[in-house]
Amino acid sequence: MMMIPRRRDSFDLWEELFKDPFFTTNESKVMRTDIKEGKNNYDIIIDLPGYEKEDIKIDIDNGYLNITATMNNEHEEKDDSKFVRRERYFGECSRSFYVGDEIESEDVKASFKNGTLKLEIPKKEEKKSIPEKKYIDID
Repeated sequence: MMMIPRRRDSFDLWEELFKDPFFTTNESKVMRTDIKEGKNNYDIIIDLPGYEKEDIKIDIDNGYLNITATMNNEHEEKDDSKFVRRERYFGECSRSFYVGDEIESEDVKASFKNGTLKLEIPKKEEKKSIPEKKYIDID
């Protein structure tokens, strides 16, 4: 029996099978996020490479900070060529973070530079909707 070394450029059925989306997670749709806690605020730092500022929408609804980013495929095939492999993601991705009912959209500062979105959210005291429990002395 003769062993033939595998060529790097050869087609491997098993390798191609396990690249199928069924076996992999689409991590390109995930907004990679860091959250830092400061003395008076939280910083949320999100990587959005390839997006433009105009592609990003941020809102607050029912205590949730929602970030949505949309990227369109501008480079449609216009000639007879076709993609052999496509790894870049085009479409919409989003994340939500609970920030509390006390935070308003005016409280959040946002900046976008070099594919990184930075949000600064102030810390606010939660409103006490339930009165503090008071005990009654027994005579």
